[in-house]
Amino acid sequence: MVIRTKGFAALLDQGPRRREVDRRVETAHWAGSIPQEMARVPALRFGKRWVSSLWLLPLGAAALVVGIALAQQLRQYGWMQDFIAAYPGTSGQVTPVITTGFPAWLRWQHLFNIVFMMFLIRAGLQILADHPRLYLRQGCRPGTAWLRMRGPVPAERLNSAERVDGTKVWTAKDDSVALPKWLGIPGVRHTIGLARWWHFTFDLLWLLNGAVFYVLLFTSGEWRRIVPQSWDVLPNAASTMIQYASLNFPVNDGFTDYNALQVIAYFTTVFVAAPLAFVTGMLQSPAVAARFGLDRGPLNHQVARTAHFAVLLWMVFFIAVHSLMVFTTGLVGNLNHIVLGTDTESYWPLVIYLIAMSVIAALWLAASPLTLRYPGVVRRVGTVLLGRITELLDRPHPVATYTEKDISPYFWANGTPPASEHYRALQKGDWADYALRVEGLVENPVTLTYAQLLAMPRHEQVTGHHCIQGWTGVAQWAGVRMADIVELVRPLPSARWVVFYSFADGSGPPNEGRYYDCHRIAHMSEPTTLLAYEMNGAPLTEDHGAPLRLRNEHELGFKMVKWIEAIEFIDDFRYRGLGMGGYNEDHEYFGHQVPF
Repeated sequence: MVIRTKGFAALLDQGPRRREVDRRVETAHWAGSIPQEMARVPALRFGKRWVSSLWLLPLGAAALVVGIALAQQLRQYGWMQDFIAAYPGTSGQVTPVITTGFPAWLRWQHLFNIVFMMFLIRAGLQILADHPRLYLRQGCRPGTAWLRMRGPVPAERLNSAERVDGTKVWTAKDDSVALPKWLGIPGVRHTIGLARWWHFTFDLLWLLNGAVFYVLLFTSGEWRRIVPQSWDVLPNAASTMIQYASLNFPVNDGFTDYNALQVIAYFTTVFVAAPLAFVTGMLQSPAVAARFGLDRGPLNHQVARTAHFAVLLWMVFFIAVHSLMVFTTGLVGNLNHIVLGTDTESYWPLVIYLIAMSVIAALWLAASPLTLRYPGVVRRVGTVLLGRITELLDRPHPVATYTEKDISPYFWANGTPPASEHYRALQKGDWADYALRVEGLVENPVTLTYAQLLAMPRHEQVTGHHCIQGWTGVAQWAGVRMADIVELVRPLPSARWVVFYSFADGSGPPNEGRYYDCHRIAHMSEPTTLLAYEMNGAPLTEDHGAPLRLRNEHELGFKMVKWIEAIEFIDDFRYRGLGMGGYNEDHEYFGHQVPF
């Protein structure tokens, strides 16, 4: 039987709940009415100078013109003609000739793959837009990014929480940008919760499709089309490149055997880029990083994030060039190959192709409007599909700690600090009158003063922090282990969740209630889960959660509740807030269990 405890539920009183299917994203009021700051064209850093990536267009065009002229000139020489004759590009020495055509499973998976990739790429760009900077170092210090999609962080808002002129610290949320709705999903600024459901849901479908593809690829022998049989693939690829560049294309024998350049491109995509996408995605998981110590060194989160972005660029490039080649090397014949699996010249595949592209275009255009209209449905579908996977990732114990030399020189701030007079009075009194209530389904409810908390056994740790937006950092924390709090209050057997309530309201309108978040009671026994009152050897600042903030190394940063006022042990979080497990889960569609 589910027991409803009143506890601190009044802090979350938000009036009548609306069914998820009735709620929609209202852009004007979304995420605390955050303005829709649009992303800029990505810029690249060379030394201390930033250069717009738009320069790649004229530079690329110039390189293309020079490449065409050079290739055409080279083909005038006899030695080059002999080279192309010896290495025509398509050769039985590169891959065997296969005359059985393309099987139905491969043709269907080709279609599924492009649909899944479409949503993966768009949602991935939306995730990037929430922290529109890429780094190679874990600390994410402003000014060290190598790519950015907005201007520099305002220098006057970097460090202090509040100044005489009233300006606030620049938070990671301030740094987020919006995307055009036809490009990102759903395009609106700081909709990373919804973008992640899209990304991870289609990631799962893409991985399942890929697993089936690998099995059938090797059991059917189709792997021989895309795995080079000898090092002759290299001179044949060079020959093919020259032929393409000279605009005198090689013979299209794609139905029976790909040319060497196609073989290399397919091999790279299937056996290098696709696995790398999966591996670099997993390396960004806080649970994986906390288990294997990946918050430093060459496999850190930011290197993985950069490599993940590089895979995205490769996939976009491959899809674009692949589509261009389909059109320019015999559209009807190529469509017969991939639609019917035959080497014919029927026009029915063209009709089928146009219908399929129309459906895909309709899905593309509908994705963002439907997400904004039915965000709860997006989350519900994602939860059903991904729930078991999050449980598996939740099992490894976070054991990784680091040394003081690993501490990040800059640690991004996030969240809206408390504005209540009560909090300000406690702050002015240096927390002398602060009292932490720990109640709910426990045998021994307690109220602990700040002095009593400081007198409890002190624990220090240097651990990594992973924000849902993508930035990371390493910091030293000191505080009270939650395991000691658990031992003190003795939870009842019915207690399954622990709710942490903040002094601060959520980022939305005042009637949306306090910021809170629910954590599994099992996490409270981890030695790295603590109530921190110090950061990097000093008492917590307001920006970082004074007087207390949670550290739960299983989870992403938004669940590390700051400015903690109270703790409650409960049996079911469905009766807190809007019932989704936390403020951001209620209002911004985050997942309540996010070890990745």
